[in-house]
Amino acid sequence: MFQRLFGRERHANRAITDALYAQIVAAARQTVFYSHWNVPDTPLGRFEMVSLHMFLFQHRLRGEDGVAQEIAQVLIDEFFLDVDHSLRELGIGDVGVPKRMKKLAKMFYGRTAAYDDALERSDRDGLTAALARNVRPDADVWPEASRLALYVTEACNQLAAQPSESIVSGTVAFPVANGG
Repeated sequence: MFQRLFGRERHANRAITDALYAQIVAAARQTVFYSHWNVPDTPLGRFEMVSLHMFLFQHRLRGEDGVAQEIAQVLIDEFFLDVDHSLRELGIGDVGVPKRMKKLAKMFYGRTAAYDDALERSDRDGLTAALARNVRPDADVWPEASRLALYVTEACNQLAAQPSESIVSGTVAFPVANGG
């Protein structure tokens, strides 16, 4: 696939997609999410945050064509491979993985549709509610959801300002979440 995608620079371009994926995951693992904003530091909580950051990346590249679109597809494939690997590390057997993958994929695409809708309508309350419903379904009230919604809005703006050339070269920058 990379041969077709990027020609002879397969290893260099694999390094680009690996670097982008690592930056997405690093943004999702910012300590403040878990220590100050009460995102559960559990496999599901981490899935929610990586899903959110993968959505932000995909949202930024939506409408792009050529290499940018192909990188977006490679990264979503990498994300689901990582989820599959994580399930196996958690001890889910070969028989149970496909069923859980289907459920997690449905969760991912449902969340991204809700986040996308709220962002397109500039509906901060709707975004806050969607984040609370998805990240903390166990909590009746999650005051930090509004902080996460503000972070998502800032991330969209920051990502929109990044040139596509920079992103397809392997650099994507997310905001630093502030615990204050």
